[in-house]
Amino acid sequence: MVAKQASTSKNSSSPPSSSPASSAPVETPTYNSYSEFERKLNVTKSITKKKPKMPPCAFFFYMEDFRKEFHEQNPDVKSRAREFSKACGEKWKRMTYEEKVKYYDIAIQKMAEFEIAMKDYTENKESGEYEDSDEDSDSDDYY
Repeated sequence: MVAKQASTSKNSSSPPSSSPASSAPVETPTYNSYSEFERKLNVTKSITKKKPKMPPCAFFFYMEDFRKEFHEQNPDVKSRAREFSKACGEKWKRMTYEEKVKYYDIAIQKMAEFEIAMKDYTENKESGEYEDSDEDSDSDDYY
């Protein structure tokens, strides 16, 4: 009987209160019509199309070179993707840093170009240049 009283007293306690930050209402954008929503979506898509893509890492630049060698040396390989990726990964792991420097240099150069392009993109976006440009939006209709 004592055990039941202890368990009921635990169940009757109130649940822990939530923090004030989590109880704040989430603001969702409101649109007057579907066309207004669609216009906003298309503008966002055209802005994202102009955003520069992040360059690949050094391993992917190495993979481009290795792919050519691998296909020349193994023209009869049927399941190329599996065997290629295994061979590529194993060779990359065995390479010394001095051999990999060439690919790291390419990756660093591409990253520097990306950072410059990204800086230009953010400046143009903040200045409002990309706000109402609908030139690319007509190709992405989802009707």
